[in-house]
Amino acid sequence: MQVLRLGVIVPSSNTALEPLTQEIVASLNANDTLGLKITVHFARFRVTTIALSESANAQFTLEPMLDAARLLSDARVDVIGWSGTSASWLGFGSDEKLCQAIQEATGIQATTAVQGMNWLLKGITENVGLVTPYTQDLNQAIQKNYSSIGIEIPDDLSRYAGLSDNVSFSAVDDQALDKMVDQVVQNGAQTVLIMCTNVRAAHRARHWETQYATSKLLVLDSVATTVTGMLRQLGIKFHDDSMVQQWGRAFGTEFCD
Repeated sequence: MQVLRLGVIVPSSNTALEPLTQEIVASLNANDTLGLKITVHFARFRVTTIALSESANAQFTLEPMLDAARLLSDARVDVIGWSGTSASWLGFGSDEKLCQAIQEATGIQATTAVQGMNWLLKGITENVGLVTPYTQDLNQAIQKNYSSIGIEIPDDLSRYAGLSDNVSFSAVDDQALDKMVDQVVQNGAQTVLIMCTNVRAAHRARHWETQYATSKLLVLDSVATTVTGMLRQLGIKFHDDSMVQQWGRAFGTEFCD
């Protein structure tokens, strides 16, 4: 059986993405059609605040992220994923530079939560909703960033919890997420982006897609899209839709090349 090692870069104050990623990987290992044994390994770098400020943005400079990637390379992982969403407001080019730098520094291919999300968004330009734990100005920066690539997220399809302390994001509960998702879907969203890897939402994607099945809702959670993006980098395709029953349509065969 083929063994694959996934390496994941984690914001230091994030408490949600590691257990969720482990749960997803456990489900993958239970999927007999893949014929794989997948392990996942994590490395952290310091991130404590998410805001539109020079000091907050400085947390995402290349060197500390490359240090984390180098530590993962010591474990000889097959791919490295940045499980963070900073490119959604800093600009998608920041992820491109990061992945190129990781490749050059370690020889290991790399991807990110936002790149995985954007791949799944191919061909979708309208009726996109955004749900985050962030502040209004950060959501607006994300909306502007997506507008630059032809994906319009109007204000009535954008919801936020108004938080900036990264630790607090994981306390946004199912009830609060359900309310925000419901609001953007009721306003016309057919695709919903859950933009933050410290929000416990990956396990809710299937619930929302089932609840709003008449609109054929697609939920793209950033923890989940880190995993799907890494698998895509490795050329792994789903042969059936068994993963959809637990984690939503992002894991469906409809997105296999």
